[in-house]
Amino acid sequence: MKRIAMLFAALLAYAGMALAAVNINSATREQLESLDGIGPVKAQAIIDYRKKNGSFKRLDEIKNVDGVGDATFDKIKGEIALSGTTKVAAAPAKSEAAMKADDTKAKADDKAMKANSKADEKKAKADASANEKKMKADVKADDKKAKVDDKANAKVKKSAVEDKADKAKVKAEADEKKAKAKAEADAKKAKAKADAEEKKAKAKAEADAKKAKTKAATEETKAKADAKAEAKDAKK
Repeated sequence: MKRIAMLFAALLAYAGMALAAVNINSATREQLESLDGIGPVKAQAIIDYRKKNGSFKRLDEIKNVDGVGDATFDKIKGEIALSGTTKVAAAPAKSEAAMKADDTKAKADDKAMKANSKADEKKAKADASANEKKMKADVKADDKKAKVDDKANAKVKKSAVEDKADKAKVKAEADEKKAKAKAEADAKKAKAKADAEEKKAKAKAEADAKKAKTKAATEETKAKADAKAEAKDAKK
């Protein structure tokens, strides 16, 4: 008789879970946290996304929220809806160890999001620095070329005034042509150097960003594993 009663209670609990549905367009943070794989950080991210972009039009649009990928969506797609009243099945009280594990996971998620944001910010600064350096190099090259042109033009003018002979004029024109050619070569060399430095800076920024994201992902994975292990130990 006792076994039958327990079985009946389990069936009722299962039925309650089957009927549970979370309206992602109106659910509170606590209601969103009832979904598998959604902790405090992701729940708040969903609410922030709603405020910024308006109501979700499709269920899979929730994957646009930071931290909610395909794996998380596959877990919750049967428990979410775009309309209706949010119905959350009553959950058993969590043990202190389970709550600690959830807190550890939430902190790991938050740390990962901050690491990604920091990496993106670092890359943006590196790109801005590279662009600024390139602009300065271009200005310097143009200025140098202008000075050479001015010098060459001045030399030609002076030669024309002092000596109107054809020989002097030809020599002055040759000097001007040579100076311009050198200025163009210098400008081209400076531009090539600036482009190379820009490319190097961008490559370094991308490598640093990739390294930071990899580190963040590793820390997140480790934190999740630790949290899972603690939860498992707590159940024993």
